Amino acid sequence: MITETEPVSSGLAEIRDLKTTVFVLREELERSRLDTAEAVRQGVSCANAEIAQLKATIAALRDDLQEWPIRRDEAARLAQSANLEEIKQLKEAVAALRDTLEAERSERDTAVRRAVIAAQDEIAQLRSTVGSLREAMEQAGFSQQDEIAAARAQDRAEILQLQSTLSALRDQMQATPARRAK
Repeated sequence: MITETEPVSSGLAEIRDLKTTVFVLREELERSRLDTAEAVRQGVSCANAEIAQLKATIAALRDDLQEWPIRRDEAARLAQSANLEEIKQLKEAVAALRDTLEAERSERDTAVRRAVIAAQDEIAQLRSTVGSLREAMEQAGFSQQDEIAAARAQDRAEILQLQSTLSALRDQMQATPARRAK
């Protein structure tokens, strides 16, 4: 009875250890997800702040352009030509910033996708590990059951042999007094 209890308690301890491992891995995965979400949130926040600044700059430039016609014609012509050049540069800068922003968004999206894929791969590996460990536990259980069954069969055979020997000895003992009496 003691030999049957030890594997069960060992198995229970192993199951408890596996559950603890799974729990710790889940916590790590959750922390990883939270870190990724925080990085994405910060990236989006920075991008939104930059967009707001660009919009404010564009709005300020539009306001400046609307004030130019009120000024003197000559100053307006000089300013207009300077502003046209500045507008061209600003458009180029805005286009360059837009391209940069799109590239950053694309990189961030790619990083998020990679993080999600990595997390999914890790989950799949953990599931595979849990399945392998579960299968190994079941195999160990089957092996122990086979050993127990073999030991019981051997015990039964030995008991039958001892009973047969005992019966033969009884027969001899009973026959011996009858021979002595003759």
